[in-house]
Amino acid sequence: MIRKIINRISEWLEDRLRSIIGPLSPDARVIVILIMLFVFGAGSIYMTVSSIYNMGKKSGQGMQIEHIKRLELGQTQKADSINQINRFDYE
Repeated sequence: MIRKIINRISEWLEDRLRSIIGPLSPDARVIVILIMLFVFGAGSIYMTVSSIYNMGKKSGQGMQIEHIKRLELGQTQKADSINQINRFDYE
């Protein structure tokens, strides 16, 4: 259902764009398409940079980073063979 709606909107936009750009000469089409590319590209870059800039600005004090606490292992893990490295028994 949603896919059909998206396809209809896409087809309508494509037809509308073709009817607007169709009567133009090939050089004018290229110029219009390049202008649209730069405008939409600049808008995309602006939105990305402004969202990164404002990410922690409003709730900056609410976001606090804590260090990961050390996991305490049970007694069975302390008797592991890896922990034998630090035990020095010289007798």
